[in-house]
Amino acid sequence: MGSVAVTDRPALLNRGRRLEYFTVFYNSVEGLVGVAAGLLAGSIALVGFGFDSAIEVTSGATLLWRLHQDGDPARRERMERMTLRIVGLCFLALAVYVGYDSILSLVRKVAPERSVVGIGLAVVSLAVMPWLARAKRMVARAIGSAALSADARQTDFCTYLSAVLLGGLLLNAVLGWWWADPISALIMVPIIAREGVLALRGKTCCSDCGH
Repeated sequence: MGSVAVTDRPALLNRGRRLEYFTVFYNSVEGLVGVAAGLLAGSIALVGFGFDSAIEVTSGATLLWRLHQDGDPARRERMERMTLRIVGLCFLALAVYVGYDSILSLVRKVAPERSVVGIGLAVVSLAVMPWLARAKRMVARAIGSAALSADARQTDFCTYLSAVLLGGLLLNAVLGWWWADPISALIMVPIIAREGVLALRGKTCCSDCGH
């Protein structure tokens, strides 16, 4: 995406909205495919990945609301705090879901089937999500939005989850290591939860930006 002058706030806001519209669209499709493929294969990591997409949709829709209500500086500050809390709750919801289902899968020793669709989905997300996170972060820094920065961080975690998911699915498909699937999902739980707590406290990588 081409560079936009920092002083051109309306153009930056429009760019942010386009990124969030794309986030909602892409993650809606990704979530439906992930959950369907995960249920068919019995893959908790793949189902959890689909649920993460639903969290991303919620976060993206919240940011769209925030970016469409940017006119009044005083109101903008209140909406920043509210949006940041919602994104933080999305992080925590994801951590709880993935952690619970991963532990349950390990206890029950549920072996997932091979999922070519899941592997393909993870590969596509590994290509899309890093670009999307970088683009969001650039806009967040330019307009001084901690909420958009937190949303970019959540997109980063979608990238990490894509890599973890791909590793778990490949290990199961190639070596038959059924436990790699739930363990791969569990790896991200404490990191995701920490980000949720930081967002609820208003502490993000952009929390010191000017608003």
